[in-house]
Amino acid sequence: MIVLDANILLYAYGGTSPQHGKARACVEELFSGTEPVGLPWQTIAAFLRIGTNSRLAGWRPVAEAVHEIEDWLKQPNVRMLVPGQASGPLVSDAEVAALTIEYGGVLYTADRDFSRFPGLRWKNPLE
Repeated sequence: MIVLDANILLYAYGGTSPQHGKARACVEELFSGTEPVGLPWQTIAAFLRIGTNSRLAGWRPVAEAVHEIEDWLKQPNVRMLVPGQASGPLVSDAEVAALTIEYGGVLYTADRDFSRFPGLRWKNPLE
């Protein structure tokens, strides 16, 4: 399973990032493929929170962002990930890392902070 972080989706759907082309190609390939793709609820929430912020370049109306998310979740290989055994005040990075490990996945992210989680397999698909 490949688990996506919000930054990859924001680069892919924002259109203003220098990483847009690579991210868009990566996401389109993943969503149209057969390998399972996991979207943690934290990733979806971050996409909504950041992607609809009118103070940021590339923002979109909430209805448009929700429509994009609904389209992702309609793909047969895409599923929303929710924690099975989460407790305590975990930061969102730790929750995403834990979900990725729990589902035996590889986290696709451009955030190097994920290197601090032992046992997490991660890759920057934009490099």
